[in-house]
Amino acid sequence: MPRTDAPAAAPGTQGATGGPAVDLTGVSLRYGSAKRPVTALEGVDLQVGRGEFVVLVGPSGCGKTSLLRVVAGFERPSSGRALVRGAPPAPGVGAGVVFQQPRLFPWRTVGGNLGFALARHGVPRAERAARITELLERVGLAGMAGRRTWELSGGQQQRVALARALAAEPGLLLMDEPFAALDALTRERLQEEVRALAGRLGTTVLFVTHSAEEAVLLGSRVLVMAAGPGRVVAELAVGLDRAPGTDVAALRSSPEFARLRGRLTEAMRG
Repeated sequence: MPRTDAPAAAPGTQGATGGPAVDLTGVSLRYGSAKRPVTALEGVDLQVGRGEFVVLVGPSGCGKTSLLRVVAGFERPSSGRALVRGAPPAPGVGAGVVFQQPRLFPWRTVGGNLGFALARHGVPRAERAARITELLERVGLAGMAGRRTWELSGGQQQRVALARALAAEPGLLLMDEPFAALDALTRERLQEEVRALAGRLGTTVLFVTHSAEEAVLLGSRVLVMAAGPGRVVAELAVGLDRAPGTDVAALRSSPEFARLRGRLTEAMRG
């Protein structure tokens, strides 16, 4: 696979136990009829190590969301092999998904939305209240279990969606442009919080975005996709220091950040 700036072996590609969190080999995905198929993905090879934060970037129609849907188990590959922690992916098993829109139940409270997710994943009723409190604390919404979802701002609703995705304590988090509809300040705040949360929990993340800046800020690796058909055409390793307490504003304005963003923008244009 072509690379723009990557080490011989990307850090974290193999987990400490059990191999990679995500392992795609020759994955292709086609829609439509046999006579007029539409190829969304063609021959995608991808490994994501446990605890890695990998970002997919590229123009609309290049297959980013289709790839995420395969990993989530929402789509089955037309050819090739897809494994999540060593097994074929299945919806709701082993992965939490956060979409561009929160997709919350408006007739339920914040706690009700989380309680529904916990119930689906078999958490006993007696344990749900404590788990809801813990989840809301994780995403910075402590004390808001009784609020109605329509009373929340867009950023708060997306935090609830993130908490819902974490309800089953997934080892893998799939995020499809989750901050695209938010204002700039809210987006920056949630970017920082998601990166810190993933690091604290050791969660593997596969994140889709159009933004080169967001990709460099969040990813330990960035994969560039191109259309016609959808495929991975370049890879960028990001070695920025993201230790706890790192000044994110200073990180964004650093020469290394600017260099990486420039290389990624060039790869996306190419």
